[in-house]
Amino acid sequence: MEVFEVGEGTPEIAVVGGIHGDEPCGVRAVERLLADDEDVERPVKLIIANEEALATGERYVDTDLNRAFPGDPDGNAHEERLAHRLQQELTGCTTLAIHSTQSYAEPFAVIDSMDEVTRGVCPHLPVDIVIQTDRFTEGRLIEHPHTIEVEAGEQGTDSAADNAYWLARAFLAATGALPAPATDSVVDAGGRDEIDVYRLLERIPKPPAADYEVFARNFERVRAGEAFAAADGERLVADEDFYPVLLSAHGYENQFGYVADYAGSFA
Repeated sequence: MEVFEVGEGTPEIAVVGGIHGDEPCGVRAVERLLADDEDVERPVKLIIANEEALATGERYVDTDLNRAFPGDPDGNAHEERLAHRLQQELTGCTTLAIHSTQSYAEPFAVIDSMDEVTRGVCPHLPVDIVIQTDRFTEGRLIEHPHTIEVEAGEQGTDSAADNAYWLARAFLAATGALPAPATDSVVDAGGRDEIDVYRLLERIPKPPAADYEVFARNFERVRAGEAFAAADGERLVADEDFYPVLLSAHGYENQFGYVADYAGSFA
């Protein structure tokens, strides 16, 4: 793990990239922020988390880091020990954790629940969608107080890396570390007019098969009786209306994604 401190004083803001070794966009965002060498108005920690996994290009070394928190300093798995170290580094920090996905090209935010940090920061991020995870947070960094995750785009793409940088800059502006961006910036200086919020309800299991397909589009309503995916050609049909979230054929090993409902919007 690499930890860079920018500015004078004890950091109360952090940006974390590289939690997963096959998601380099956050690392590129951190490196770009360091290269900017800007004077910050509040001290910041910039962290590249799982260097060992990044070196191999694999999601993890021993176990998924984003399912290993709060970690164990004496754990057998590399990620268990790393989770403990990372959580210690983030104590007292409002945190942005950067990820990417195989299921959706546009950036969106992920939160544990609505609180003052969520309501204060999310409207100033260049996203139109927020996912509220509620009970699907076990072992994830998002359980750490005042933590927001962002999915920057499609895994491994230049656009995800570019999105990650602008998401991080917007987060740092929203938390007072950088000046508010100009109105013609890629980052919306005035906040979003409206952000749709979807709340996760349950996982969509993926039956054993050699070939998987998905027919539905993320965040677009699937109607009862409509086929939304298939496993070895056998179609899976919705029992009732739902919104698919993080739905993909290969993003998860044992599930297609999540069933969600539309929880409204905020600005």
